[in-house]
Amino acid sequence: MPDTDTQNTAAWITYGAHQLARGLDLPELEGWAWDIPDAGPGIEVLGPVTGLRVLDLGSGLGRHAARLAALGAQVTAVDSSPTQHERASARYLATDGLRLECADAADHLRAALPYDLVYSVSGLPFADPRRLLPALANGVRPGGRLIFSALHTNSDGVGPSSEVAARPEILRLPGTTEDHTVYMWVLTPQLWEDLLDEHGFVLESVTAIDPPQPGNPVSYRLYTARRPKRVPSRPRSSSLPPPNAALGVGVIVAERCLRLRTRPGVPAPDAPRALPPVPGPPPPVIAEGRRGLP
Repeated sequence: MPDTDTQNTAAWITYGAHQLARGLDLPELEGWAWDIPDAGPGIEVLGPVTGLRVLDLGSGLGRHAARLAALGAQVTAVDSSPTQHERASARYLATDGLRLECADAADHLRAALPYDLVYSVSGLPFADPRRLLPALANGVRPGGRLIFSALHTNSDGVGPSSEVAARPEILRLPGTTEDHTVYMWVLTPQLWEDLLDEHGFVLESVTAIDPPQPGNPVSYRLYTARRPKRVPSRPRSSSLPPPNAALGVGVIVAERCLRLRTRPGVPAPDAPRALPPVPGPPPPVIAEGRRGLP
């Protein structure tokens, strides 16, 4: 297995450079799509955001983040691709309530104060959840929310994996037939729930997002989770315990203890590493495959 961080960042650097060269002036968002236009829920999933500290992971051009800043949120938009960051900076650098940062997501979360809301439009499944979720466990305040969309079935009809492992998918540059291999964690809803629970989150809902066109097998899932607040400890009592009572019982809390795994930050990648030959047909193209696209 190649270094997935390096491979994915290199692909998104290429993607951003391609879009910079095209020079497209995309309009501001009118609606809000979690990957597939005209399908699934919209911005209402986030609830009221005015005054909240919000983090957009894999923010790309930054249109989603700018939309929330216009609604009164204090938004930080993070993307690990320097060219995607360049696109966003050229458009939104002076936007009130919006801070743009080119950084690794886990590194940013470890250094930042906890957020009220963290969301990702397809960006989260490009990162190893065993590395990102420990950082998110401390990066979302108690009572705060984590909301993300994730690929469930790709354009070839291949469904989610039954183990926590990355698999190759294809990112096609817009307006071309040029493909780049990326690595994604395309997992079943049960695996996502288990991972979230393991890192102190309660999964509140899973919503299917399917294309309105018949015959298109691509499908996404929208996950909403919450980091629960701590359960208050029992008040101390001066009364003696009854005979045979167990002593030394610890305080019970709603969240399990977490051990934060750290790893040095990933430097800006060079060209993607050569991949070993894969038997069988090439991986299918990700329809609407995105991390803050277009």
